[in-house]
Amino acid sequence: MEKNSISVKAVNKNVRSSTRKIALILDHIRGKKADVAIRDLEFTRKRIAHDVKKTVQSAIANAENNYQHDIDSLYVKEAYVGKSIVMKRFRPRAKGRASAIKKPFSRITIVLGEKKEVKK
Repeated sequence: MEKNSISVKAVNKNVRSSTRKIALILDHIRGKKADVAIRDLEFTRKRIAHDVKKTVQSAIANAENNYQHDIDSLYVKEAYVGKSIVMKRFRPRAKGRASAIKKPFSRITIVLGEKKEVKK
């Protein structure tokens, strides 16, 4: 199997945030070089950017240790988020009623690819 045909992946399974909030961050880094994506996540003012940055760093470590890819040529090929579990809590309301509070969890998937340099 050829080295460049392998896509390197990292999954963060239970992130305590909604998918809509994470999708905004992932749209921002999709298609960028891996080191530029980490730098951008470092200075993003969203709380969830820290968890996304850890997932990107895990994917880079997987590429380096498992597949011997060059770190400088890695880029974020795919970045997507899906739903995971939902914690359900209840808040007491008037007249003996209760209203539900949903606390969603998400699953972040980062796929890295390696760009080939064309020598002239």
